[in-house]
Amino acid sequence: MKKILVVVDYQNDFVSGALGFEKAKTLENPIYDKINEYLNNGNKVVFTYDTHNENYLQTREGKNLPIVHCIKGSKGHELYGKVNEFKNSKNTLHYNKGSFGMSPKDMIKLANEIGEDIDEFEIIGVVTNMCVISNVVMFQSQYKNADIIVDASLCASFDVSLHNKSLDVMESLQIKVINKGNE
Repeated sequence: MKKILVVVDYQNDFVSGALGFEKAKTLENPIYDKINEYLNNGNKVVFTYDTHNENYLQTREGKNLPIVHCIKGSKGHELYGKVNEFKNSKNTLHYNKGSFGMSPKDMIKLANEIGEDIDEFEIIGVVTNMCVISNVVMFQSQYKNADIIVDASLCASFDVSLHNKSLDVMESLQIKVINKGNE
């Protein structure tokens, strides 16, 4: 079975920086352990990075969320804590994305790197109601026959209500949500 772990935006600015929140900090060790589990089993891990430039406040997102964050090359853009140890690890792929979800162009590039014959994607990370759900939709669209799993206990949002609503929406999109209620 070909399995891929996708770690969405577990970056300094979403954990302890400009948009950080306490729940995100509690995910460090379990996310680290999950990454090790996948890599030790010979599976690949995909990391997405929310990525902005200096003109962020002039973008559509910046006008709606006027908090500068995840500027490419900044400390806030880097993976958080121990997870940053995987930035150059074998069997990891890293994607800078300029929007909530990976772009169609990046999804095609990823498909060329990992193939189309993936049986399962497990998606974890932050923020559930923004970047996690956006990436779930992109992976579901690109990999129509793969099982898409979201581990709710390894996802978080600054708003628990939106986190839970997003998990419900993902389930309605035929995503298997595990550990719901264990967050």
